[in-house]
Amino acid sequence: MSREISTENAPAAIGPYVQAVDLGNMIITSGQIPVDPQSGAVAEDIAAQTRQSLANVKAIVEAAGLAVADIVKTTVFVKDLNDFATVNSTYEAFFNQHKASFPARSCVEVARLPKDVKIEIEAIAVRR
Repeated sequence: MSREISTENAPAAIGPYVQAVDLGNMIITSGQIPVDPQSGAVAEDIAAQTRQSLANVKAIVEAAGLAVADIVKTTVFVKDLNDFATVNSTYEAFFNQHKASFPARSCVEVARLPKDVKIEIEAIAVRR
């Protein structure tokens, strides 16, 4: 049995999906694009977009009672793999800032993302 996770600290779901599902021992987030949940704004540069997507993932994981350190897997979708070095360093800084081990990760280039953003990140976190 799963439970829906929802928080005002991340963008609301704008379609037939939820921010995340709680399976008891595992939280699976939907992909988070870099929309600021308060203003609805999207930054232009890829580093700021990466930080916002990760902040949105963090807010959802925390709404489930977990922390960044509980994230075990992420999938990163980028519009342009030429941005990979910037995404990678921003991602690394985020996990270091939260004193968390790096999760397993996939990173793929995609043709297009919602709202024409440059990045989308989804995560899986576990209760230990």
